Amino acid sequence: MDHSGFAVTTPQAVMVFDYYKDPDRKLEKVLRESPEADVLFFVSHHHPDHFNASIFELAQDRKRTYILANDIFSKLVPDKGLSVAWMSPGDIIDQIPGTQKVQAFKSTDAGVAYAITLPDGKVIFHAGDLNDWHWSEQSTPAEVRDAQAYFEKIVNRVAEEYPEMYVAMFPVDARMGADFAKGAKTFLQKVKVDNFFPMHFWGEPQKACKFEDYLPEGCKTQCHCLDKPGAETTLK
Repeated sequence: MDHSGFAVTTPQAVMVFDYYKDPDRKLEKVLRESPEADVLFFVSHHHPDHFNASIFELAQDRKRTYILANDIFSKLVPDKGLSVAWMSPGDIIDQIPGTQKVQAFKSTDAGVAYAITLPDGKVIFHAGDLNDWHWSEQSTPAEVRDAQAYFEKIVNRVAEEYPEMYVAMFPVDARMGADFAKGAKTFLQKVKVDNFFPMHFWGEPQKACKFEDYLPEGCKTQCHCLDKPGAETTLK
């Protein structure tokens, strides 16, 4: 939809990740095309480019479930009439409609990353703000090493649990300078991903969509550049 926001349609559910804004009004179209599907709203953390409280007003004629990171202020969540699952790093829930289970992992920033196992066993991963966040031109060598070590510790944990994923949505942020895609490359080295979607562009998708610049050698991942709000693709 925009930034780190995606709507993923499966036979059982419409999964909406980190709704920030939807300038193309794509979600309305997606919901019309899947009238029987449950609607699942995933929010990875409280930052305003990942969480918009208007999600509680969307799809009111549908069965909705909200999966929210524990750092979101509860006062922003209506206290009646909604099905809400709060998640902290390490939590696993096996009762979310349209899924086998949902597992939350620690982030290198706020909130969590989500791994969702579908009924057919395929895994969808939304990283939220999990990334190797550092600015090599400004950070000290020690800060770079610490950021990388912290990130790799989390990703190693993810890879232990989910060595293969059907879909991964992951930050590739050009603002970071020379190492803008280092986190994505590390992730793709450690996890076998069938379909990779960069996100968190901040309006600069050009570098993120030049996949040959950061795909690990020999990587068989299919990369998808949804670089404009409303862009879509169908996966086999």
